[in-house]
Amino acid sequence: MDTALIIVLVLVLALGMLVSGIESRLRRMDRRLTDMDRRLGLIIDHLGARPGDGGVEPALRPVEALVRDGKKIHAIKAYREITGADLREAKAAVERMEEWR
Repeated sequence: MDTALIIVLVLVLALGMLVSGIESRLRRMDRRLTDMDRRLGLIIDHLGARPGDGGVEPALRPVEALVRDGKKIHAIKAYREITGADLREAKAAVERMEEWR
């Protein structure tokens, strides 16, 4: 056999093994992501905070009311007082609430 042909065959086999390994890892990651999504759904349902239906955790209802009234700064302040979050986290949470309404 020609040396170049052997090299090509070895490279094709190595590439096939690499692709097979990647596919296997992707399937495992997909299963894990599906499981995490299911668990997150259970947590959201338990908290009664399903995005899109307007529900939030009961302790955050005053924040939701401030967001509805367009009082974003007051909502951020209230969120921080209720949760102990820092400014960046509170701002991001309030902005997510704005998107839900």
